[in-house]
Amino acid sequence: MIFINAQFKKGALEMCVLVLAAKQDTYGYELAHKISENFQIAEGTIYPLLRRMTQEAYFETYLIESSEGPPRKYYRLTATGRMYMQEIIKEWREFCNGVDRIIAEEVGE
Repeated sequence: MIFINAQFKKGALEMCVLVLAAKQDTYGYELAHKISENFQIAEGTIYPLLRRMTQEAYFETYLIESSEGPPRKYYRLTATGRMYMQEIIKEWREFCNGVDRIIAEEVGE
């Protein structure tokens, strides 16, 4: 498990949620689990983010009955959400490239 600075995580979490949901509809716990396989997050951080992103029309939701308890709320990425995801991926790559250039120039790595 990799421990990452909280500010790094905060900036990347929204993008991770969008990218994971772009492949298939998903529910909150599943998203938290997939992200936690790569870096540590508190499960509770996902739900407020999903709620906000649904209000912003990046997701639509629907319920599916579960044999393991109450119905699960699934999140489906909307066309607006896909466009937003592409924008922030582009911004992320530009940001990372800029940071990498600074590191290479100043530290030589």
